[in-house]
Amino acid sequence: MALSSNWLKLQEASSTSKSKKQSKNATSNKVHKPQKKKFGSKWREERIAKKPNKIMSMVYSMNDAIAKHKENKRDGKAFEFKSENDKDEGSSASTPPNFDGLPQDKKSKEIGKFVAMDCEFVGIGADGKDSALARISITNFFGHIIIDEFVKPRETVTDWRTWVSGVKPQHMKNAISFKEAQKRCAEILEGRILVGHAIKHDLEALLLSHPRSMIRDTAKHLPFRKAYAMGKSPSLKKLSKEILKIDIQDGQHSSVEDARITMMIYKSDKKEFERLHRTTFTNETK
Repeated sequence: MALSSNWLKLQEASSTSKSKKQSKNATSNKVHKPQKKKFGSKWREERIAKKPNKIMSMVYSMNDAIAKHKENKRDGKAFEFKSENDKDEGSSASTPPNFDGLPQDKKSKEIGKFVAMDCEFVGIGADGKDSALARISITNFFGHIIIDEFVKPRETVTDWRTWVSGVKPQHMKNAISFKEAQKRCAEILEGRILVGHAIKHDLEALLLSHPRSMIRDTAKHLPFRKAYAMGKSPSLKKLSKEILKIDIQDGQHSSVEDARITMMIYKSDKKEFERLHRTTFTNETK
């Protein structure tokens, strides 16, 4: 009986061992399908849950400066920000505050490979509904200003749209000509990746073209359209609020601020921008 009992125990152990091996083999033979890219609300929640990085540190600094700006405006204090070279109201374009989050080393102030552009417009024509370029701003990858100039419209201005454009007649005192603005912008954009929001309109206003392969448009970025605008083009104000948690365009617009915000929105999803961009142009060339 002792021999029979031991034999039964050996049989049970052998059966258990085989069962474990079969289970292990079944697991290893499973096909791991690659996960699809997530857009929509889940994609948005996952991005918000990520740990803060350098970009978000800049966002927090910008938030503080903008909050201070709004507080001063409420209290009736001066709130028109000027660049260091401004001597009077008509000397050059007024700019938003210099945010503490901007890096100050020499390399970060160079033009670099990426630039963001935004324009402000005034009304022309009998009813002022047609638009003419009145201010051009270009910033680099880190938010430093490359160019920020008021531009003299070639037509008679019938509506300055100051309440939204921030442009006033006195700004034209030392404004540059349209031709000069066009030339300087063309030189800056040459060979560089242009980041913008609905950038087609800005390029058309300057009568300039830029290779599609060198454009990154935050209004056309598919994940943003799906997550924030039900497949349509989201506004820059909406993207800034949802992604950066910053309220912009509260009253008068600033083309410098909008250019900086656009670049930060691009940087918040830069890898996906470039992945989709490569896919698009690879398919087009086949």
